[in-house]
Amino acid sequence: MTPPPLDPFNNFGPDQNVKVLPRHLAGPGERDLASIWPFPFEDGWHLHPADEGLAFSSSPCARLWTRLVLEPGTRGQGTWTIGANRIPFGPKAWEITFDVATPAELVRDVHAELLDVYLEDRYRDRDRLFDDDTAPHTAYAPLFARGWSHEVQMAGTQTFRSPDGLGAVQHRFAPGRSRGPDDAPWTAWAGDWANPHWKARFTRGAPATLVAAFTASLISTEPLHRAVKDVPLDFRHSLYMAAATAHQPAAVPPSAGPAPGRTR
Repeated sequence: MTPPPLDPFNNFGPDQNVKVLPRHLAGPGERDLASIWPFPFEDGWHLHPADEGLAFSSSPCARLWTRLVLEPGTRGQGTWTIGANRIPFGPKAWEITFDVATPAELVRDVHAELLDVYLEDRYRDRDRLFDDDTAPHTAYAPLFARGWSHEVQMAGTQTFRSPDGLGAVQHRFAPGRSRGPDDAPWTAWAGDWANPHWKARFTRGAPATLVAAFTASLISTEPLHRAVKDVPLDFRHSLYMAAATAHQPAAVPPSAGPAPGRTR
């Protein structure tokens, strides 16, 4: 019987900091609310008291909210959720969810874009949070530049897969029977579709601008910093890795330039 390959991280201690790519395989990283929720709490944003394992924030207009629920015993370890209501405390207009196992930098970049759109709506008398005219291809076209494959299904769904086959973004461009608030035309995951390491969902009505912020962060060639003990065992042989020191250069795949989208 062929012995299993050696862990490529064996030469590093569990607390050693490393830089890794691709991002979808890096593991969740630091769950730092101050970084992931970049909201101006001194300017009317609310951070609501919550029980252990729960955090909640809302916008001054009470139409926008975001929540963290920790569930350590579950596959995704809990959920980050962004929700929007057209009127304060009214019915949900759209929702975005990320497993807590999703790399934190991806979640942070969507929240940063969310704040940008909110402020643009507020100061320019627009309503892109609910009537965004961004074309869907803005979210998926950059994937081609990073070598992601493209498959179109007869049911009106297109799936984009990372070069390593371990990441995917799916876009359902032909609406099915479900047109309710939980209908999700955009889904992304890492690992196996039936049992993903992490999963993200953007329901119908979620601004394509936020989907584009997510995909831009997903394919960014800026390595993510992780402690070795936090790098998922299942993906270690698929990662490009270098010690995060000044004396050892990062071993990253060839880059075609910075990923599309804003630099955070």
